[in-house]
Amino acid sequence: MSSSDHQQRAESLPLQAIDVSDPALYRDDTWRPYFARLRREAPLHYCADSPYGPYWAVSGYHLVEDVEINTKVFSSQAALGGIQIRDVPPGLNRPSFLLMDPPEHTGRRKVVKPMTNRESLEGFSGLIRERTRKVLDALPRGEVFDWVDKVSTELTGMMLASMFDYPQDKRRQLIHWSEVATANLAAPDAPVRTEEERYAELQRMADAFMPLWRERTGGENFDLITMLANAEATANMDREEFIGTLFLLIVGGNDTTRNSMSGGLIALRDNPHVWEQVRADRSRVPAMVQEMIRYQTPVIHMRRTALSDFELQGQHIAKGDKVVVWYVSANRDEAFFGDPEVFRIDREKPHRHLAFGYGVHRCVGDRLAALQLQLLWEEVLERDMKIEIVAEPERAYSNFIRGITRLPVRIAA
Repeated sequence: MSSSDHQQRAESLPLQAIDVSDPALYRDDTWRPYFARLRREAPLHYCADSPYGPYWAVSGYHLVEDVEINTKVFSSQAALGGIQIRDVPPGLNRPSFLLMDPPEHTGRRKVVKPMTNRESLEGFSGLIRERTRKVLDALPRGEVFDWVDKVSTELTGMMLASMFDYPQDKRRQLIHWSEVATANLAAPDAPVRTEEERYAELQRMADAFMPLWRERTGGENFDLITMLANAEATANMDREEFIGTLFLLIVGGNDTTRNSMSGGLIALRDNPHVWEQVRADRSRVPAMVQEMIRYQTPVIHMRRTALSDFELQGQHIAKGDKVVVWYVSANRDEAFFGDPEVFRIDREKPHRHLAFGYGVHRCVGDRLAALQLQLLWEEVLERDMKIEIVAEPERAYSNFIRGITRLPVRIAA
């Protein structure tokens, strides 16, 4: 179905029949008209019938904020279904601080927060820039290659391995486990096909990390495993929470950065005048990076579960209802962003997007992700690289991660 067909379908469907949970909408990049109609006519929309059961779709910017900040009513608990529209399968509950509410969430989050404070970012900056230079200088010139593999995945994997002090020669394992954790099992290229296979692979991940955990108990190194192993809130996690926390940190350190690196290049292909603007004034790179993150919105949605009956925008949400906040729509809200479908780097407050979430669950690594992107584009500018996208991107079959799986490019010799 073409984009124009989707536009017509979005306008002609009965409102109650609109379901934005279909992963094909995001693989085919045809989701926009459905959310545009919801934002216009029903920014809090009840979908009574979907493959994931009934749910409330929250598509407006301020409504997403209202739900995210109200943790006393809208819960992230794994035991209630978790943070995806797809329920956590029975018996496969893998809790982490993202799947907890305050106060349990608060203490665990504090353990890893020093990894991305201002002092830490200053320390990482030189390392990230050095690696970025090496990766860019090693890219072939005049030949077609996959930007996702050679740049986005490579740089992200290096940073992940550094954060965990995990062997650099095994960094692609971290990317693999991230993909296992978030994969839609129905995707043609899914790395696992059943929940049992997923669970078994995440058990292998835990087995790979356990020796590092034991070695670093009582240690003082600055890495995520040492932090977790020696903090009161996390030192005695059971195996299930250990698995859940590992894959939360791996996914969080992978998907936003990796997919924004690729999505940002696509945005520049479609808006070459923006690249000319930053070439003329490199101080605009940070604003461009924030706009790239908004424009890509790597995490499509988060789900909450109502802990009690609640009135929101004049509608009755019942205890136990599934409430899904769609970041991908909130970041296109015409009531908040001027020209939301336009890629602009002159926004007054470029960081005011919701790609990192909002409230207590806002991504703890947001500034590190932005730093990696900033240094990448600064180094591309330094080399005056002419990067041509030679074929359309391939996108992930997922309603959770707005991923780009392949992006063929060529750099002018």
